[in-house]
Amino acid sequence: MAEQIGFIGLGIMGKPMARNLLKAGYSLTVYDIVGSNQEELMTDGANGAFEQ
Repeated sequence: MAEQIGFIGLGIMGKPMARNLLKAGYSLTVYDIVGSNQEELMTDGANGAFEQ
């Protein structure tokens, strides 16, 4: 089973770091206050965490 990681903050540094984790095969759940950043990573294969 792949490691599961939660990643909060997909700004200038966070987005590239999250992409590298996805490329390395980690299961990633992401959150960012800017929804478009989160959606972009979800397109790359990440799961999105949403406010309730």
